[in-house]
Amino acid sequence: MTDQNPAPVDATGQDPAEAGPALIVMHQFLKDFSFENPLGHETPTALKEAPTGIIRVDVRVKPLTPPDIEVVLFMSVDAKIGDKSVYLVESEYAGLFRLGRVPQEHVLPLVMIEAPRLLFPFARQVIANAVAAGGFPPLLINPVDFVAMYREKREEMLKQAEAQKAAAPGSAAVN
Repeated sequence: MTDQNPAPVDATGQDPAEAGPALIVMHQFLKDFSFENPLGHETPTALKEAPTGIIRVDVRVKPLTPPDIEVVLFMSVDAKIGDKSVYLVESEYAGLFRLGRVPQEHVLPLVMIEAPRLLFPFARQVIANAVAAGGFPPLLINPVDFVAMYREKREEMLKQAEAQKAAAPGSAAVN
């Protein structure tokens, strides 16, 4: 009996199902952490209203021995009441990832979108626990759109590359 539906193959001639996962979490860890409570013992009396603030998120990548890569999810929260700072949290939550056999054009999106997406819930929990332990109301951090962050960074890098190309010697137009 002949097989009417042969197994699909990728560009390498290998069955994609046998190639393994594109991204594997080898290890994850809290790399750096800081919590500042400038109000100290005044915290309970100073909180007449819920603090508001700014949450910053960044993704940093450090290539290691191939196919391994370290991805660090940096998050900071600067909470204030009016113009008075009530707490500042900074966290670097990292993961050691192993890249599977993926086309080169998929590596950067995997590293800049999927890896931080996997780290985010853990980083958010570390920050939420620290804020609660500091005596403050619960901090709920909404999910982050890592696709939009990746697109913004890619656009920024393309603009910088174009600017460098235009500023390079010998690139000026000759009349």
